[in-house]
Amino acid sequence: MDKILVRPKGPLKGNVRISGAKNAALPILAATILGTEEIVLEDVPELKDVEIITEVLRKLGLKINKDGNRLIIDPSGLNSYKTDYELMSKMRASFLVMGPLLAKLNKAYNSLPGGCNIGSRPIDLHLKGFRALGANIEMTHGEIKAECDKLVGTKIYLDFPSVGATENIMTAAVLAEGETVMENCAMEPEIVDLANFLNKMGARVMGAGTSTIRIRGVEKLGGCTHQVIPDRIEAGTFMVAAAITGGDITIENIIVSHLKPVIAKLAETGAKIIENDDKIRVIGTEEIKPIEIKTLPHPGFPTDLQAQFMALLTQAEGQSAIIETVFENRFMHAEELKKMGAKIKVVDREAILLGKSKLYGSKVAATDLRAGAALILAGLVSEGETEISEIHHIDRGYEKIEEKFRHLGANIRRV
Repeated sequence: MDKILVRPKGPLKGNVRISGAKNAALPILAATILGTEEIVLEDVPELKDVEIITEVLRKLGLKINKDGNRLIIDPSGLNSYKTDYELMSKMRASFLVMGPLLAKLNKAYNSLPGGCNIGSRPIDLHLKGFRALGANIEMTHGEIKAECDKLVGTKIYLDFPSVGATENIMTAAVLAEGETVMENCAMEPEIVDLANFLNKMGARVMGAGTSTIRIRGVEKLGGCTHQVIPDRIEAGTFMVAAAITGGDITIENIIVSHLKPVIAKLAETGAKIIENDDKIRVIGTEEIKPIEIKTLPHPGFPTDLQAQFMALLTQAEGQSAIIETVFENRFMHAEELKKMGAKIKVVDREAILLGKSKLYGSKVAATDLRAGAALILAGLVSEGETEISEIHHIDRGYEKIEEKFRHLGANIRRV
């Protein structure tokens, strides 16, 4: 098993280019099932999760050629509505093929999805949406079968603004007969990117990025060329890296509006932030100020940056608090940070941090994807060597992470 070793080496400085967003690429890749002509996707990150969903698509009959961060996809060979159990069990986002399969073939047989163990993420909202569109759902022994004569547009209210459910129902509805109105939708930038991709192929999706999405069904979708949006979570991770090390990093290939809550909270800690079109410069401060954070669905503070900010706040001068409202089991990294000397008290969904903690290099494990990033950040300011295991989680969401950190001057290597 590979491990990542991190040693402190002072402030990080330089420029880093952000990769395409994992959380945009995965639903877009699933939605390529809907096409009938060649699709070219650009700036697709080279990640384990992308590999898995690409393999899921190949087993369904799609032809996919890879040229670096560019994928050329021929969806015309789609010949199966059954997904591979082993692949599906590795990654939750693989469940996003269900909507497109149901729309295209009127059938979808899926295994229950796997992924990071960060809390319950029930798929009942996905299934509720499919049923509303006219699908019959049957669940047996870890498998879900969805079938319909045809999907028909309707009104769907989501009990919670789930990103995955919004994406899955949207991709099912684009070929449904008539109009579908989805309410209380997730408003994340990745939803907007998916809608833009679908519309380029000929779909009629309106309102993505707001709580109400209207979809007028069309008979078929064609092909297109589409560039995946930059990864706002990777951008946020490197912004925190500048702040925690007292460094000076320019983060390139970003969309500033996607990072507003992160910019606001980082500024509260005392970091200096200079915005400039598609890049942002973050200059760390000698004294990190304590803050309070509450994670919320977009446009609130993203849960996917909670762990990284926890690492940062171990170095704040005073007491900070983090309230996690999105996932109930997303403080597992707190125990790993405590092994390094962090003073953290977790009660239910709130973490209290008593800074400034003296951190020491230790043997720790990445309990999930973002926890792994947080441990790298903590290792950058710990005395001695930090050894991070279970780094397959990190590889699911960060492209060439050690290479990017080394380019900024970090002492980091994989063994």
